[in-house]
Amino acid sequence: MHSGPRPDRFEATMKLIDRIHEKQVFVRRTRVLAARIAAELPPDVEILDVGCGDGSLAAQILRLRPDVRIRGIDTLVRAAPHVPVEPFDGRHIPYPDDSFDLVLFVDVLHHTEDPMALLHEAERVGRRWIVIKDHLQQGWLAFSTLWLMDWVGNARHGVALPFLYWTPAEWDRAFRELRLTTETRAEQLGIYPWPFSAVFDRSLHFLVRLALPSPPDGS
Repeated sequence: MHSGPRPDRFEATMKLIDRIHEKQVFVRRTRVLAARIAAELPPDVEILDVGCGDGSLAAQILRLRPDVRIRGIDTLVRAAPHVPVEPFDGRHIPYPDDSFDLVLFVDVLHHTEDPMALLHEAERVGRRWIVIKDHLQQGWLAFSTLWLMDWVGNARHGVALPFLYWTPAEWDRAFRELRLTTETRAEQLGIYPWPFSAVFDRSLHFLVRLALPSPPDGS
């Protein structure tokens, strides 16, 4: 008797999941998020995309907003990324203070063991804004749903999965600690097509643009 699923059946199942995710989720997610983020960007800004992956999202944003400039950093630099990408250790951003107008995190902070460390780094290298797209642990079966989304979308790529999802109160507490001012916020992002949206959209996502505190001299 077999003690578990046969390896060939498991591999076939994973390939099927990958195809469904790529066709039904990934392409739409990138397109929707690029449009939503592009609408949040002030004009003519220099952006650091933290955890940018292969830069495909940044490239779509640039097509919608040719007035902005985007550089990326990631713990794994992919072959032939769509935008310039530098390696980093996942904790310390390798740029001097005040290097960028805006720092962007798209589904990155929940993949780190210490989101506050990266937010402090973003505050250090950013001059004006931080834009965050991430998850909210709220509502029915929120943790289980987010866990499944993360595993399907990232496990096969070797992405770190600490499954760290903050509640709205935890996000708000972090923003207060950093003295960040919320300028815009949205929770209904429409990332997933029907019927996936009924399970995976709900109130599990948010996009926020935050203003960094002004320096003491007001400059």
